[in-house]
Amino acid sequence: MENVWLFAIAVFTGFFAINSPIGNIPVFISLTKQADRKTRKNISKKATFTAFIIVSGFVILGKYIFSLFGLTIPAFKITGGLLIFFVGFEMIRAQEASIDNQSEINFNEGISTSPLAIPILAGPGSIVTAMNYTTNAGYLELLVILVMFGLIMWLNHLAFISSDYLVRFIGQNKIVVIEKIMGLIIAIIGTNMLIQGIKLAFFTEDFQL
Repeated sequence: MENVWLFAIAVFTGFFAINSPIGNIPVFISLTKQADRKTRKNISKKATFTAFIIVSGFVILGKYIFSLFGLTIPAFKITGGLLIFFVGFEMIRAQEASIDNQSEINFNEGISTSPLAIPILAGPGSIVTAMNYTTNAGYLELLVILVMFGLIMWLNHLAFISSDYLVRFIGQNKIVVIEKIMGLIIAIIGTNMLIQGIKLAFFTEDFQL
């Protein structure tokens, strides 16, 4: 049971670094600044639920998808590690161009699916992180992964519907600082995943999905 709790904490930490509720607040505010409070709440519900379904699909069926396309865990870890590293690197550099571009999208509730659910909440980082934890995972571990990601999505939903209050309470400058810290953690997670992939590819003779 102790190992399960440790695994749950590790999964939660990984997902939290990738999908920091506070770090996602500026994006949500930018995308929904023309919406009223009720519409924002509906968008938040749809986005977080859609993201949960997408990631859950990869958690449950990811191994079969790998088998179907002949993919391997080492290749996925190496590629995913590079992707996650550059996501964190861009966050550290604090480039806001992507957010500014998204704000130019004409407002409609369709943003709950894209770009909010995909790729902001259920992007490559979240999917790769989820798949990373499913390696050699049993049914209990898979359940833990689903519960932890569901918890992260719930926290994102709370952050989204409380975004105005949080910005006033925390302050925009502190949110930027927190985003940079999350970027550093994400970059480290990506580097660690890259190292694991290299070890599996070159120093381990047998590996399984």
